[in-house]
Amino acid sequence: MLTHLCIRDFAIVEALELDLTAGMTAVTGETGAGKSILVDAIGLLLGDRADSGVIRHGAERADLSAAFDLERLPTAQNWLAERDLDRDRECHLRRVVAAGNGRSRNYINGVPQPAQALRELGELLVDIHGQHEHQSLLRREVQRQLLDDYAGHQTLAATVAEQYRSWKRLRRELRQLQQASSERDARLDILRHHLRELAALNLTEGEVATLESEQRRLAHASQLLDTSQQLLNSLTESDENALADRLNHSLRELDGLIRLDPRLIPVSELLNAALIQLQEAGSELRTYVEALDLDPAHLARVEQRLTAAHHLARKHRLTVEELPGLQTRFEAELDTLEHSETRLEDLQQAVQEALAGYRAGAGQLSEQRTAAARDLSERISGALTGLGMPGGRFAIALERLEQPTPGGLETVEFQVSANPGQPLRPLSKVVSGGELSRISLAIQVIAAHAARIPTLIFDEVDTGIGGGVAEVVGRQLRELGSHRQVLCVTHLPQVAAQAHQQFKVEKQSDGERTHTQVLALDAGERVTEIARMLGGLELTAHSLAHAREMVAKAGRAAG
Repeated sequence: MLTHLCIRDFAIVEALELDLTAGMTAVTGETGAGKSILVDAIGLLLGDRADSGVIRHGAERADLSAAFDLERLPTAQNWLAERDLDRDRECHLRRVVAAGNGRSRNYINGVPQPAQALRELGELLVDIHGQHEHQSLLRREVQRQLLDDYAGHQTLAATVAEQYRSWKRLRRELRQLQQASSERDARLDILRHHLRELAALNLTEGEVATLESEQRRLAHASQLLDTSQQLLNSLTESDENALADRLNHSLRELDGLIRLDPRLIPVSELLNAALIQLQEAGSELRTYVEALDLDPAHLARVEQRLTAAHHLARKHRLTVEELPGLQTRFEAELDTLEHSETRLEDLQQAVQEALAGYRAGAGQLSEQRTAAARDLSERISGALTGLGMPGGRFAIALERLEQPTPGGLETVEFQVSANPGQPLRPLSKVVSGGELSRISLAIQVIAAHAARIPTLIFDEVDTGIGGGVAEVVGRQLRELGSHRQVLCVTHLPQVAAQAHQQFKVEKQSDGERTHTQVLALDAGERVTEIARMLGGLELTAHSLAHAREMVAKAGRAAG
C-alpha cells in the first residue's frame, strides 16, 4: 500500500507531501488545476520514461519519492529479498531527474537501481488505469491480455508462447535442412572435389611460413655459401691473417708483459674469452657451410608447392594460411550432409513433439480461457444495468484458430449488446464513447477484484458518465476500496462523495509564478468541495445541503 508521497519541483508542483491511507481516496479540483500530476508522479516513480520536461520551470531537478507498506504483499517482499534490497516490510522509491540532459537517478531503499528495476517492482505495487485506457480496449491483443490477467493464468500463457517459439525454431531448421537436401547431391560432389584437391596438397598448419623461409634460403644459396666461406677464412682458416691466429699471437706477447706487471691479467682473461668465442663461431660457420644445400631440384619442388598453395587459395578467395581451416570446414559440412538423412528424421520427430507439446498447453489454456470468459462475461453483464445500460449484455467470444499462434489457438473478442433485442457485436462497432467508458470502467473494477496488486489508481476513468450512473460507479469504487487501496482522480461529485479520504488540487498564481498544491480535506472541507463540484464556484445553501447529504448517504451505505 502507498503510504507517503513526496514531490519536489515536478511539473508545476514546488513542494508537496501527502500521507495516504487504505480505502478509497478521491482527488478533485477545478479543470486544469493539475489533478493528474499525482498520477504522473507515481508513474514516474514506477519507471515511466523521464525527461527534463517534467522539471518545474527554473528548478535544477525534480525529486520524487514514495513509501510503500509491503506487509500484505509477499511477492514484492520476495522481489526485494532476491536482490538484497529488503527493508523490514517497507519499500522506499526515489527518482531524481536532472535538468539539461533529463537523465534520472533511481533508488530502491536507498540503493541506486536502473529504471527497469523500478518498472519490475512497480508492476507488483500499483496498477494504474488511465482515462484513455478504454481506447486500447478495442484492440484484440489487449482484450486477450485482460482476460488472461483476470483468469490468473499468465504463467501458462507464457509457457504456451515459449512452446510456440520453440516449435517455430525447429520447423525453420527442418525447412532449411529439407532445402539443403534437395541440393545435397550436387553439393556433395563439389565438396568431395574440393577435399581431393586439398588432400593432394596436404598443407599443414604453419607450413606456408616454413616453405617461404626455405624458398628464400635456396634461392640465395650461392650467395650464402660464398660470403659464409669468406667470413670463415677471415676468422679461422686464413694462413696469414686469420683473426684467431692474430689473437693467439697477441696473447703470447701479453703473457710476457704479465710477468713484468700482473695488473694486465684481466686483459689477458678478456682476450682468452674472445678467442674462445671466435673459435666457436668459426666452428658453427664451418658446419653451416658444409650443410648448405645447392640442389636446384629441391628449390623447384618448394616453389612448385608454394605456387599450388597460392593457386588454391585464390580459387577459394582466402589466404594460403586459411587453407588448412577450410579443409576442416569442408570435412564438417561433408559429414553433416552425408548424415543429413538421420538429422532430417530427428528434426521431423522434434517438430512433431514440439507441436504436440504446444497443442497440449494451448488446449489447457483454451479450457481455462473458456471458463474465465464465461465468468467475466456474466459479471460484466450484471454490472451494465447499474451503469445505465439496462438489458445490456457483454460476452467474450473465443474463435478457434487452425494454425498455432504465440497467443494460443483462439482469438479473444469482446462483444456487447447495448440495448435489449440487439445482437452481440464487436465492441468497436456498436458502442458510443460514453458507453465504451462505462463498459471499460466495469471491466476495470471487476477485473481489479481478482488482481493481487494492492494499490489501484483510476485517472478520470469516469469521463462520459453522470447522474445515477456516477453514483453507482462511486459505490463500486468504494466497495473496491474495502479490500484494496483505491486512488481516484475524478470530476464527479457522486464519485468523490463515496471516498473515505479526499484531496483537493488547487492551482495558484502570483502573476509571475504558477504552482499547484494538494490539500487533505476534513469533513467540512469535503462538503464544501463537493458542493463546488455540484454547483460551480458560487456555493448555495442548497448545494451545501445536497453535498452534506451525499457524504452522509455514502457513510450510511458503507455502514
